[in-house]
Amino acid sequence: MVEATEEKKQDKSLLFGALAGAFFIWAVVVTAILGNKNREESSSAMAGTTNLMTTKSSLEGPNPCEGKKIVLEDIACMIEALDDGANVTEGVNPDVMPQAGGNVTSGYNGGFEIDVVPNTNPYYQGGLCPVNVHWHLGAEHYSAGEYDCESHADHDHREMMEDHMCGPSKIAERRKLAGKERQGFQCNLYDSEDEKFTKPYEWQYCDSSMEIGQTYEVHWPHSAAGACSTPNQYQTPFYDGVFCNLDEESFAGVDPQSLANAVGVQAQVFVIVNDEKFYYPDLFKGMIIEPDLGMGSNLAIYTGSTTGDSRDNTICSRYSPITWQVDRKCHLISASSFDKMCADMMEQRDDMSGDLYAHGSRELVADHLTANNHANLRA
Repeated sequence: MVEATEEKKQDKSLLFGALAGAFFIWAVVVTAILGNKNREESSSAMAGTTNLMTTKSSLEGPNPCEGKKIVLEDIACMIEALDDGANVTEGVNPDVMPQAGGNVTSGYNGGFEIDVVPNTNPYYQGGLCPVNVHWHLGAEHYSAGEYDCESHADHDHREMMEDHMCGPSKIAERRKLAGKERQGFQCNLYDSEDEKFTKPYEWQYCDSSMEIGQTYEVHWPHSAAGACSTPNQYQTPFYDGVFCNLDEESFAGVDPQSLANAVGVQAQVFVIVNDEKFYYPDLFKGMIIEPDLGMGSNLAIYTGSTTGDSRDNTICSRYSPITWQVDRKCHLISASSFDKMCADMMEQRDDMSGDLYAHGSRELVADHLTANNHANLRA
């Protein structure tokens, strides 16, 4: 550990001579990452991150993205109307666009007809960059056979598919520890007799409410209007990052298809375990893509809205249509991977402390509010 730390300090000195100003912090981050490629050395990675915590002052300066969120108030999903016979009917509000998160099971398609086509390319190819990372308690999306359990306790949940069992655990009891946040769907990987799902972990950077054995859905919002490749790229709230270089007048002129091409979210679902075999050092920057392990290689792609537990099938988000690229599979990941991500979040120029805990999950989007433009991507 001492030798590794000294090596990082030497590397930082060399890079500091070549780079100046704001680029210094990026050199430090690169040094930390290059020195910690091996998953088995996650403790060294955390130590390197700790050293970075003293350098944030070098990034002090104005934040051009602060307050750039364009406010679009939520609206009613459905409306009542009178037909010619004075009968009251209910229909989808004409001002509502398709919502997220929905069913991403292979073969599923929504019932909301829309002409917009989702962006099926890697976001970077369209000039989009990640502007935030945050996660939700449980999965906001639903993928049959992967994250489809309402709870794990004594099989008392509603069965989501024939001949499928989620397995016993203490998830339902632990739900109380999460406070008021709404819990979404659970993965079916939990094993109460395997200590990696139950052994406590001492969180250093993420909020202490984080739980071993719990399912979380991670979101990486991307935007072509973000402060890409600058120290202001990552923002909390994520809306500031999405709209950083886009004013209200310009936004008003953006057509739905252009919006779906310019703004997108990556989503991936994990169960947190206390096992360093599942350590990934760079969760901060985007979805983990390892086709050999089935990670990021089976995607549902569709257009929808922003999510969160303030929305449901009664109250809809007006931030739509944006592209969603959602990994259908559930994956194991070490708690130290999340903690490293939280440490990286704390190193950003903007204060990201508002995203160091799990946000509540939206209820599953009803079919009539889900876009009928689902596409598939398989590596």
